[in-house]
Amino acid sequence: MPAKPSDKPDPPAEKPHYHGHRERLRERFRSAGPDALSDYELLEMVLFTAQPRGDMKPAAKNLLKKFGSFAEVVHAPETLLREVDGIGDASAIQLKLIAAAAGRIAKGQLKARTLLSSWNDVIDYCRTTMAFADKEQFRILFLDKRNQLIADEVQQTGTVDHTPVYPREVIKRALELSATAILLVHNHPSGDPTPSQADIQMTKAIIDIATPLGISVHDHIIVGRGGHASMKGLKLI
Repeated sequence: MPAKPSDKPDPPAEKPHYHGHRERLRERFRSAGPDALSDYELLEMVLFTAQPRGDMKPAAKNLLKKFGSFAEVVHAPETLLREVDGIGDASAIQLKLIAAAAGRIAKGQLKARTLLSSWNDVIDYCRTTMAFADKEQFRILFLDKRNQLIADEVQQTGTVDHTPVYPREVIKRALELSATAILLVHNHPSGDPTPSQADIQMTKAIIDIATPLGISVHDHIIVGRGGHASMKGLKLI
């Protein structure tokens, strides 16, 4: 005899375990704020958008194991991000979007203020945009007579431990923009922001050309994962 069809409905399919975990994270973020979440939990939430299905905790922990911190993860090069287990194109782009948003916010804060009256914003911006780069970059902030930002330009990008800088090109660009002052910034991918002898000599060469033309060099800031150094603060210029 054929079996009679059951009158009982099939039990509902069990939701994957990560569904509840995601909702619990969102609720904790809503109720207690971002400080209530660890770095890997914030990374999980960032990755939810890129990967709507799946447990993102292992990928988040893999990222931190490789790069060290939330900031270092989002500023890591895309090619290195994609080498991490669980991170594909969509996830890498999502992480770089966070880095771009942080840089845009920091730059907007600078533009809204007189630069030298908001020194902490200057340092935050420099560290956000450059401290975690894998190659040296030489950036110039061009200022007007009220010390407000005219332009922010990366003039050179070099290797892991050297960037070629041409003092006359720096001053030529300042004259083109009618800048009366400049702030020099570069990063040390090694993480140690201590100025090298070459950094000091290059800065003095720029000052020697700028001074007779009425252009002030306010400072040369070096940033790295380990912090920042001000040549003026160290009395090197």
